[in-house]
Amino acid sequence: LEPTFVFHRLTQTERYWTQDFSIASDDLDHVDNRLLEEEKPLPVEELARAVICHRVEQEESELERLLSRGTVYRPRESYQLGETLVFPALSFHTGTVTNIRRGHNPEAGEFEVIEVKLEHTKRKREFAAALQPSHPLDKDTDALLGGDTSLTSDQELWQEYGNWVGEALLAALEEQDDVVHLFGFWFLKALLTEIGPGYLNIAEAILDIAGGGPLPTSDLLKDLDLPEDSRPELLDFSLSYALDHDDRFDEVGPAGVVLWYLRRLEPADVLFPPKRLAYTPTPYDRNLLNLNLRRLEEELDDEWSSGWQPDGTPGRVSFTLTLPHRRQGTIPLSSNVAPLFPTSYQAPRIRCTFVDPSTDRQMDAWVVWEGRYVHGLANWYEENDLPTGAYLHLTPGPNPGIVTIEYETRRPQSEWVRVAFMKDGQLMFGMQKRAMGCVYDDMMMIGMDNPSDADAAWITTQEKGLSLAQIIVELFPALARLSPQTTVHARTLYSAVNIVCRCPPGPIFSELVRQPCFISMGDNYWQFDSSLWSGG
Repeated sequence: LEPTFVFHRLTQTERYWTQDFSIASDDLDHVDNRLLEEEKPLPVEELARAVICHRVEQEESELERLLSRGTVYRPRESYQLGETLVFPALSFHTGTVTNIRRGHNPEAGEFEVIEVKLEHTKRKREFAAALQPSHPLDKDTDALLGGDTSLTSDQELWQEYGNWVGEALLAALEEQDDVVHLFGFWFLKALLTEIGPGYLNIAEAILDIAGGGPLPTSDLLKDLDLPEDSRPELLDFSLSYALDHDDRFDEVGPAGVVLWYLRRLEPADVLFPPKRLAYTPTPYDRNLLNLNLRRLEEELDDEWSSGWQPDGTPGRVSFTLTLPHRRQGTIPLSSNVAPLFPTSYQAPRIRCTFVDPSTDRQMDAWVVWEGRYVHGLANWYEENDLPTGAYLHLTPGPNPGIVTIEYETRRPQSEWVRVAFMKDGQLMFGMQKRAMGCVYDDMMMIGMDNPSDADAAWITTQEKGLSLAQIIVELFPALARLSPQTTVHARTLYSAVNIVCRCPPGPIFSELVRQPCFISMGDNYWQFDSSLWSGG
């Protein structure tokens, strides 16, 4: 007698969704129909769920078609000569009963043996029938016909495999000309409400009156007098799509919130990242760094350090203000700081708000992810007389896009601090008394009475075209003279180098190890021996 096998629905298997699945034209047609029925833009996650449901329905329909071609074979049933049977366990092949004889088995007792001519092979096989003992295939077939309650639901399939289907669908949709996407939503291009130049000019005027923005699309719609025969979601999407394709407008809202701003009214340092904050990657061998230097590199948490990974749960973060950010009125989007600030589906610039908890003052700010900085603190730095090296503290606000910023105040007292100044065209360092009214990092603190000196030092260094090693050699002696031991801490050197060029600590520390002229004195302190400097 023929062996029996258990039938499995393909859509119930992991392999189907993770290995064998690909988007077919029928899936795309189903997506189009779904968008047409809903008459509103939908996210790819919801469209992926629709595709999964569609595939399950297709399989169920095909199953019904296959089973309708004859009597479903069950070992416990009896059959007649000439009867057409369907065998689910044999890939739903059909066959005709050509002979019936009696059979006997000591364990199974009396039963029938049916001879069946299978249509796909044209040869005959024998199967058990009228079998009294319970057989697994009877149960499997009953479940197949009556609806197996153990099946994974469409919702569960979507939760388990929605990411796989979503990625495949996203790639396929991006190749289609008849659909458009915006901020994670998709819709049929032909059904968009036409937004002419006149409407966009009015939108520009509205934003201009609002100081550039930001305003949600719904606020702009109120004054545009668009046709009211379209659904609000469609009007909102159509206008947003038109604004997004016009260079006058920038979408600046965090993910899930659409806000518009006039690009010409955005700060210059937001539209064009300052050169002082830009880093041209310098190749270096991180394996040269010992454990202490690696720990210091991680502690400094520079936004351009290797391994930058802005993931994690937003929480209170403290960092030390460096001169590039002090000069530009920005803070770094380092690995620890970045999770506090909003991301976006596609906006290169995002509006956010800083709040000073000591005064409840709110300050407009801009997150520039490509440049890895947040702009908007220049006035706050000046008003609070914050120096390079000041400790700043950030805390998530009550809503996304709101971050509190503060520093530790103390009674001003006169202290000897490190200062930088230009002399004969070269950056020099000295010790001077200053009244310090905040808590700061003594090793990174570098005062500068004339901010233009920092600009002059930067320009001079760029014009000379010095290598990183040459820059360190130029700065090191002046820093070393401030210490009785003529040593410079790696932390201080990092702060000083960033006055004249933007560089994370890794490459700087690598040069300290690589160049023989720098001698480690322990605890990340270094000395310089000019006789060992090769000039390279």
